[in-house]
Amino acid sequence: MEWFEAIILGIVQGLTEFLPVSSSGHLVLGKEILGVEATDNVVFEVVVHTATVLSTITILWKEIWNLFAKLFKFEWNPETQYICKILVSMIPVLIVGVFFKDVVESFFGNGILLVGCMLLVTAILLALTKFVKFKERKSIGFGSAFVIGLAQSVAVLPGLSRSGSTIATGLLMGVKKEEVAQFSFLMVIIPILGECFLDLIGGNFSVAASGISATALICGFVAAYLSGLLACKWMIGLVKRANLAWFAIYCAVVGIVAIVFACL
Repeated sequence: MEWFEAIILGIVQGLTEFLPVSSSGHLVLGKEILGVEATDNVVFEVVVHTATVLSTITILWKEIWNLFAKLFKFEWNPETQYICKILVSMIPVLIVGVFFKDVVESFFGNGILLVGCMLLVTAILLALTKFVKFKERKSIGFGSAFVIGLAQSVAVLPGLSRSGSTIATGLLMGVKKEEVAQFSFLMVIIPILGECFLDLIGGNFSVAASGISATALICGFVAAYLSGLLACKWMIGLVKRANLAWFAIYCAVVGIVAIVFACL
């Protein structure tokens, strides 16, 4: 992987991690277009996913600090309840990660056909938020947190957007639109960091074996972090206006193109 390819893929990861268009799917498409070897996947994805988590923490640091400050008062206050809801939302993805990790990883070898199909599913979910009328609730409850977590666990499939699935599910359940994007971004921090940590201690992370230069990894990290800052801040503002129809059209177009290309 060349340094300029790392920058391109880093930007793709940073933007699409928060925009409802599937970062994993776009990385597959980007690598296919650039001709990047599949053996580069683990190391590079660990690096760019860590970068996007750091961009989330940078944008939402005040909210995160406030949550933990109130948590250590050891009271059943709204902040402690919010953290518990995040933990509840992580249960489905934890089950998938522990019991179905090999099954999930097998899907990543199916190329752009699967990505195209899942992008169409993402488009349908996003379109539903535009055309389905829903009654808005005040805030996220424990039940809705678990269902949003289910959406996140299914969105491990490449092409099925994690942020799109969780945000759309929250909106369709009537979760207050001002809260759903922030909750969606906060709930992914621990799973991504946990996955990266397991890759590190499990021996899957080897820069030397990957064939990627330190320069390329640094370029990819910086590109993913900076583009992630922009996308995270933009997406929170966008969801407040609850206008996701344009992303549905985009996912549909890219999905159809990917399917056609895969069938040629």
